[in-house]
Amino acid sequence: MEKKTKVQAGEGRQDILITREFDLPVELLFKAYTQPEIVAEWMGTKVVKLENKKHGSWQFETSDPQGNVVFTAAGTIHDIIPNEKIVRTFQMAAPGFDAQLEFLEFEALTASTSKLNMLIVYKSVAHRDQQLRLPFAMGLNMAHERLQTIASRLQ
Repeated sequence: MEKKTKVQAGEGRQDILITREFDLPVELLFKAYTQPEIVAEWMGTKVVKLENKKHGSWQFETSDPQGNVVFTAAGTIHDIIPNEKIVRTFQMAAPGFDAQLEFLEFEALTASTSKLNMLIVYKSVAHRDQQLRLPFAMGLNMAHERLQTIASRLQ
């Protein structure tokens, strides 16, 4: 299967650029990132908090089948403009992973298609490279495939 979510990671840089085109209007793509019930479904995680406002905060957690929390991430929303952008921090609760800064830009391509451009800035090149050693790109592509499927049903 072709990976529609593209991850560009230049050598020696502290950032990565993620791009993905969706067969969704930009309003629906933005909604998939800001409505807790939709986020929970496509990310496969519990949305503990999602305050979609300037200086709001968010927290997600994932549990195993026995109910043990195995992943927690949280951050602050620094800026949000509906259907245009979200600027937020992201930090996993796991030791050794520093906070990262994410710039999500939502772009209408046509009335029924849109594009997500996501620039992630890390504390260091080493931190970025550590993230890239995880199955990051594969997981993100799978999540975006679920987002496309789930949000398409909402049209």
